[in-house]
Amino acid sequence: MIIATKKWICLKITSVILIPLMFWFIINFASIYDQDHNKIIGFFSDPISKFLLVLLLIMAFFHSALTISEIFEDYVKEDKIKSVANKLLYFFAIILPLFTITVLIKFSL
Repeated sequence: MIIATKKWICLKITSVILIPLMFWFIINFASIYDQDHNKIIGFFSDPISKFLLVLLLIMAFFHSALTISEIFEDYVKEDKIKSVANKLLYFFAIILPLFTITVLIKFSL
């Protein structure tokens, strides 16, 4: 299977996974929006909420990295710049979710 087909399949899979996760997040965010600090910490301390939020973050960053990578492939002509841009993109697509998840876990304990 060629790389473009693998990327396309991954984009479709992450899209399907992100739809229910986004509905879950929007509904729960609306329910805790005006709550006090303890209820918000309680929400983020709940293992199910923490797992779903981590899954949402990982899928969102992975999906966005694949999408932006396709933009680089289509619009950047020089291979060297494209390669550096893709490497930086994938680096930050790994580091930013890890940092966010670490902060989330640290502050919800």
